[in-house]
Amino acid sequence: MWYSYFKIAWRNLFRQKAFSFINILGLAIGLACSILILLWVQDELSYDRFHAQADNLYRLTCTTPDIKAAVSTAPMAAALKAQLPEVKNAVRLSSSTNVFSVGTRKFAEKRVFFADSTFLELFSFPLLQGDPQTALQRPDGILITAAMAEKYFGKAEALGQIIRKDNQDNFTVTGVLANVPANSHLQFDFILPMAFLARTNQDLQENRWGNFNFYTYVQLQENAVTADGSLPKLSNRVTQIFKQHVPEMQVSFQLQPLSRIHLYSDNLLRDLPGSGNIQYVRIFLVVAFFILAVACINFMNLTTARSARRAKEVGLRKVIGARRHQLIGQFLSESIIISLSALVLAIIIIVTLLPLFNNLTDKQLTINFRDAKFLFSLLGVALVTGLVSGSYPALFLSGFQPVKVLKGHAKSNTGNIIFRNSLVVAQFVVSIILLVGTAVVYKQLHYIQNKHLGFDKENLVYTPVTGELWNKRQTLKTTLTQNPLTSTFTIVSDLPTNLITGSINVQWEGKDPEAQPVFPDIAVDENFISVFNLKLLRGRGFLKTLKSDTANYLVNETALRIMGMEAATAVGKSLTFNNVKGTIIGVVQDFNFKPMQHAIEPLVLRYSTAGNTIVVRTQPNNTQGTIQTLAKIHQQLNPAFPFTYDFLDEDIAKLYQSEQRMGTIFNVFAILAIFISCLGLYGLSAFMAEQRTKEIGVRKVLGASVFDIVYLLSKNFTRLLVIAMAIAIPLAWVAMNNWLAGFAYRIGLNAGIFLLACFMALFIAGLTVGYEAIKAAITNPVKSLRSE
Repeated sequence: MWYSYFKIAWRNLFRQKAFSFINILGLAIGLACSILILLWVQDELSYDRFHAQADNLYRLTCTTPDIKAAVSTAPMAAALKAQLPEVKNAVRLSSSTNVFSVGTRKFAEKRVFFADSTFLELFSFPLLQGDPQTALQRPDGILITAAMAEKYFGKAEALGQIIRKDNQDNFTVTGVLANVPANSHLQFDFILPMAFLARTNQDLQENRWGNFNFYTYVQLQENAVTADGSLPKLSNRVTQIFKQHVPEMQVSFQLQPLSRIHLYSDNLLRDLPGSGNIQYVRIFLVVAFFILAVACINFMNLTTARSARRAKEVGLRKVIGARRHQLIGQFLSESIIISLSALVLAIIIIVTLLPLFNNLTDKQLTINFRDAKFLFSLLGVALVTGLVSGSYPALFLSGFQPVKVLKGHAKSNTGNIIFRNSLVVAQFVVSIILLVGTAVVYKQLHYIQNKHLGFDKENLVYTPVTGELWNKRQTLKTTLTQNPLTSTFTIVSDLPTNLITGSINVQWEGKDPEAQPVFPDIAVDENFISVFNLKLLRGRGFLKTLKSDTANYLVNETALRIMGMEAATAVGKSLTFNNVKGTIIGVVQDFNFKPMQHAIEPLVLRYSTAGNTIVVRTQPNNTQGTIQTLAKIHQQLNPAFPFTYDFLDEDIAKLYQSEQRMGTIFNVFAILAIFISCLGLYGLSAFMAEQRTKEIGVRKVLGASVFDIVYLLSKNFTRLLVIAMAIAIPLAWVAMNNWLAGFAYRIGLNAGIFLLACFMALFIAGLTVGYEAIKAAITNPVKSLRSE
């Protein structure tokens, strides 16, 4: 029986080639898009789940009244392990940037961690060479990844080799790790012992409870967290341990599950780079559903619209004894064949476009056709799609009454027309929402990329102060000043865009004793304001001729608001920052030094000539000349260290790289969803025009113009589009408003955006339907009426 179902189904597919092509192509694109999105979602959800103890690992985060951060203090790990029986093990990490060398080969490396010796006890990073029990016990031992072993030692044995750090400390390779998986939130190339850092780090030497500079991870005992409320209770006990040492600090701690770090850390300061966003995962799951739904709607619409062509077939089958469930089986067989054919085409599309998709998403997604689970999942998606798409047409077609259809009375009933129109409206609703989303995402990304930040970000190149430059700072300044290509420079403690910490130890007259706002700060020299083109609203900048400026401060407008001061009267008032009492000598206009998702924070500028970053404003047409000059100066003064540089505007662009990438992906899939809708709309309009061929011929004979015919065939679609607009606009407004809520600085949702989306939908629908309408309108009526 099933053999005959599929045999008849194949015949029908080949008999109606255009209809089958539209259905298969639409479903194939829908399946391909949905599968690609699901591959991306699966990868995002898989982060850090490869660790053997993933379910028992947690990161310690902190919250103050103003901020949330991914860091904690140096003594917390040992204290938790000693005082909480639920804590089985703990490890601290500290990120670093260092220069490593082997012989004459030197490289500046940014993916470096200092870690406690328990690192490999908590995390399941495979050690290819070395003993995991002792690899980090030596203070001069170092773990490197396989990629770094090849980079530094080629094909030679890396274990036991010497690597020199920062041209002063020798380390012995005690272990070679497998390359870190892409789906790990910890991305590193080198692991150095925390015991080595303790030789120079005051937080570790003095066990400072007030400085938040370490990433702390704990391994809990099995079943330590069982009930829903047990984790918050345990977090409260962590906070109480901290309060025993620093009772006056308004801070609480949370235990963040390891598997949630990647997707649930977008609001955390000082987080490690590369975090994702659960909001985007949810958005793209909805987009995947929309795309597949649109493809299924196409199938339902086209199949039910063409029902009259198969009415007599159904009638004859019923007359000769076919039961309804048999007819349903036959029509579902057809839809499953179409779906499976679409799956084959979808796989071809996926294999072809996967490298491009990986480049777009910055992923390393792969498809393993030897994975039975994956293949069965694909087959399951195709079968479900086929069953969903074919369910209503099968029920509808199998319900024809043989007496009526054999007499030629198989006209569509009202229920069928309403259902089909509802599906068309649903397609239009999805298309309009996606069009609005595309417009809003584009405008918001354009806004954050082009908004004036309050300083001139262009033509700023920076390089770190390393090695001998620390001891030759005066010579460095003199050399930079004497060359016109580098004379516009400043030396700062940190770049504004890199500010990841702050101080609550800030006092001013009239401060609420209970308030503990966090004030980020930068140590700058006398050139900072002019090099960055900041606007000084009141007072003056720093002067190198005034030694007293080392105890004076510049503040921004937000700092004044928090302190309850006015710019006109703030200059001359007292300010104590980190126990250094001084005077406010100037007020700078607010400028964005954090991503647009965050509001401008209070900022304190203090005077220092001992910064660790040189920032040079290049001449607009001679940036390369400035870089070459900086390289020569570096070679003269600091030959033992490689010269490295970066551009500030590129760093700022990277702050929005994730949003830019997600915006591009959204736009691509939105366009594809609209294209699928157009395929179905085209097929439906072509069939409607074909069904009304004789009516159009009669109308033309009676004097109807081309415009009249086009209007006749288009008015129903236009009416449905207007209904869809009324439904889609409020839904799109809610969805886009929720997305924009994640930005402190955002565009407004004005009527123009929605009108543009509606106009685009009308234009696209007009082109799609209009082509077939005009084609039918200009056809010679003699041809259509010849058989009458």
